[in-house]
Amino acid sequence: MSTYAMHVAKTGINSQQTKMQIIANNLANVNTNGFKSDRANFETLLYQIIRPSGEQTSEDTNLASGFAIGAGTRLLNTSKVHSQGSLISTENALDLAVEGSGFFQVLLPDGRIGFTRNGSFARSAEGTITTQSGYVVQPEIQIPEGVSQINISQDGIVSVQIPGQVAAEEVGQLTLADFANRQGLEPIGENFLVETPASGPAIVANPFAEGFGKLIQGNLEGSNVNVVQELVDMIETQRAYEVSSKSITAVDEMMRFISQNL
Repeated sequence: MSTYAMHVAKTGINSQQTKMQIIANNLANVNTNGFKSDRANFETLLYQIIRPSGEQTSEDTNLASGFAIGAGTRLLNTSKVHSQGSLISTENALDLAVEGSGFFQVLLPDGRIGFTRNGSFARSAEGTITTQSGYVVQPEIQIPEGVSQINISQDGIVSVQIPGQVAAEEVGQLTLADFANRQGLEPIGENFLVETPASGPAIVANPFAEGFGKLIQGNLEGSNVNVVQELVDMIETQRAYEVSSKSITAVDEMMRFISQNL
């Protein structure tokens, strides 16, 4: 039975070590625009049922509570915390923040659509609005040459001011995407999430419509990582790791005592 206790403690060590990696990744991305922190979700392993609940203890009585021994824990999954990050003013015309729900859509090099909250955009040599990595924002919008001003409204209408013209010229409409289950989106790096069967298909609409958030030009959404909470979680994880390690040490000392005194 002592070796079983060591195995249980080992599952705790492995789980807490993985949780520490998740915390470290959250803290590493504290300055990543649009980053959503990850949360670790644990579950128990199978139980060994020695005596089931309700087992008959006499002719007229039953066991009130069962006798079950747990086999440890494991990390079930991680889930993104999709809370709003703070807005950072940049005064850059192609920096956009989403206040509320919704993701920007970007065409990735492999042909898939990536979804992101990072609205740090740029203009390519052809005038197309792209990410900083050069991926084209969807729907594709071309900015004409020689414009003096770019305006993006809260509902996603992109208009430009051309020298010599009084009225602004509308050049496109930005849309946002959302999902029935955002937790089902798969992170692939570079601040992108992709659709999965668990997330459901993308629901696309204009900003400020159908419950979607609004766009704020000249701002970026910062990471939603709460540094203080992450540090608290780090200390808690470290202590849990130490306790599991001490469990193994305690079991080893118990076995040593038996071998030396019996």
